[in-house]
Amino acid sequence: MKLLTLDLASPHAIAEMIQYSVRWAVPFIFLVTATSALFTLFPSEGSRWLLRNRRYVGLSFAMAMAWQGAFIFIVSSVYSEHYYAEIYLLRDELEGSSGYIFLAAMTVTSFGFFRRQLTPHQWTFLHRAGVYFLWAYPFSVYWWNVFYYQTQDWWDISFYCLGFAALALRIIAWGQATTAPLIHWPPHRLIGTGLMVGALVLAASGHFWQPLVSDTLLRPAWSSELELWLPFWPFEPFIPLCLLGVGSWLRRGRISRQRPLSPKLA
Repeated sequence: MKLLTLDLASPHAIAEMIQYSVRWAVPFIFLVTATSALFTLFPSEGSRWLLRNRRYVGLSFAMAMAWQGAFIFIVSSVYSEHYYAEIYLLRDELEGSSGYIFLAAMTVTSFGFFRRQLTPHQWTFLHRAGVYFLWAYPFSVYWWNVFYYQTQDWWDISFYCLGFAALALRIIAWGQATTAPLIHWPPHRLIGTGLMVGALVLAASGHFWQPLVSDTLLRPAWSSELELWLPFWPFEPFIPLCLLGVGSWLRRGRISRQRPLSPKLA
């Protein structure tokens, strides 16, 4: 319906369709990212159904992104002057192209013949790396929209929250530990819990710390150079999630203990 309301003779209308098609695609990749964590944390018939049908959710994402790819092709070939003057940015091009390469590889290897050309380890590595990359691209875009450009659009805020929640659930599921009375918690679990709470605070307050962190991380000349072409560098949107991961790791409490000496060696 949106397509019928726009004048596609205008490059601005096609650019609007690029953004519109992404807003329909993004929820699918966030759902794929969170599916296994939802089943681990909240086992139910619903989460089990999602786990069984994750492949089809992923293919729905691929189909929606194909629409975006078609509109990008149109605006870059038919309205190339507008594209290179108003839209093109090398860093965005590298991120987007890498995402489409992952998406194409994941799509074809979702079908039997192509899947059989990979070992189980290769298939798992490809799809896991692809899911993380395809999650990271829209998540970082919406993070910058919310905290740097400070847009007030509901979809920017909503998709940022959904993207954060998708990977946060995955981190929490990975670091899931049995609960214990607070008085019996060892220090590393208390520190881990504090870091996880701090991560949530950082996730909600990026507009306060982003300018200082970006200035600090980009002060070296080599870092500024990397920002021009290395996807996501210097990774500001992912700092709260990294902190959440460290906190979750500490809460696991799996600290290796030194094996006691043999009586013969003591």
